[in-house]
Amino acid sequence: MLEQLLAAWLPQQRWFGGKGRPIDSVSVDADVELGPGLRHLIVAVWQDGSRDRYQLFLGVRDELPDRLSHALIGIYRDKYHYDAAHDADRTSWLLTGMAHGTTAEGLRLRHTPGAAIDTSPRSLVLGAEQSNTSLVYGDAYICKLFRRLIPGVNPELEIVSALAARNAPHIAQPYGWIETDLDGTPTTLAIMQEFLSTANDGWALALASVRDYYGIPDPAPAPWETAPADPNPVTAANAGGDFSAEAHRLGAATARIHVELARAFPTATVQPPEIKRMAEEFRRRLGRAMAEAPQLREHAEEIETVFQRLDEVSVDVPIQRVHGDYHLGQVMRTTTEWIILDFEGEPGQPLGERKALSSPLRDVAGMLRSFDYAARHLLAGHPEAGRLEPRAADWSARNRAAFLDGYAEGGGQIGGAQEPLLRAFELGKAVYEVVYEARNRPAWISIPLAAFGARPA
Repeated sequence: MLEQLLAAWLPQQRWFGGKGRPIDSVSVDADVELGPGLRHLIVAVWQDGSRDRYQLFLGVRDELPDRLSHALIGIYRDKYHYDAAHDADRTSWLLTGMAHGTTAEGLRLRHTPGAAIDTSPRSLVLGAEQSNTSLVYGDAYICKLFRRLIPGVNPELEIVSALAARNAPHIAQPYGWIETDLDGTPTTLAIMQEFLSTANDGWALALASVRDYYGIPDPAPAPWETAPADPNPVTAANAGGDFSAEAHRLGAATARIHVELARAFPTATVQPPEIKRMAEEFRRRLGRAMAEAPQLREHAEEIETVFQRLDEVSVDVPIQRVHGDYHLGQVMRTTTEWIILDFEGEPGQPLGERKALSSPLRDVAGMLRSFDYAARHLLAGHPEAGRLEPRAADWSARNRAAFLDGYAEGGGQIGGAQEPLLRAFELGKAVYEVVYEARNRPAWISIPLAAFGARPA
């Protein structure tokens, strides 16, 4: 049976969310024939009494070319069944369907109003993703297939469409989407946007800057050997590793996006009593985190002091739609500007939480933490980490300050009553990171632990 093949194949896929747990059953909830040798499946997977649903473009061939052998699911009824997302001969249907607004048995392919889609490019699967699958069509489009399905409109489609309608800057233009009804709710299956073929990833650019900064030769026989004190020490201001101009531009772009989001969607305010409840939640999370990561205990007093400052907030705090999972890996630098991507919110959180209004300082704090990670990422396990730590601190401090300056110049609000909230968001994020590293990468735990000090936000 096809379900048996899927039960064996699904746990091997990087986007499958139930790894490490036995599968109780697999069933095909929906099966739509899209054309010769191409079907769209919605597959229900039961594990530990709970159900997750995944989508699959299923290819069927009498013979399977070698180029598709890695996508094989299995042989069923004397035919090869495989993941057709990897088959450029089949995925052209998606491009054509969006261009023409095709509907097939409840599967709806749509294009952004006014968008003209070139249907000639062939697709190629990007290989780095963990939870979705993205198809790049030539150098024009990137189509993200959401593998695990959650009923509802995806926040990224909702946000990018609204911003594009306002001609907002700093986004990748949307071209189309695919949707169906799941549990009676319109549900996003895929989004197609502009492919930034010549842009550079923000995380990669930051790491290149850090490498340049650390790689400046010392007056010693070898670059990493201890050297006498330099009477003219190199700092990030005069090193090839300076990234502060880009950090400033990114801060301004972030503020502009926040301004546009506040204009495109409803906003609200949070009153001081709710801020105090937020502080209590931060404290509860810290208590749970210390039980799992004892390294936090020596910093508990400092962290508690930051959280207690939220009790002093006496004014209403604005909240709005935000990015929700903001870091250097979510931004791209084109030849002219920073582009912000992936407005899906924090992975794994319920859709309602990912769409909930929040302080834009949550995004700011996420980017500040990302600068710290970029600065210290290369020091994890490095034999000269102690000697290089001051350089890491300097690189991070300069770029954090430049980002915040740019954010303020771009219209973002970070002063006054906002400052304690920003610091609380940042340390709350660092507490989460300590627990994550303790569970998954103990050698990296020093990176988030470095967040706890007397520095200002």
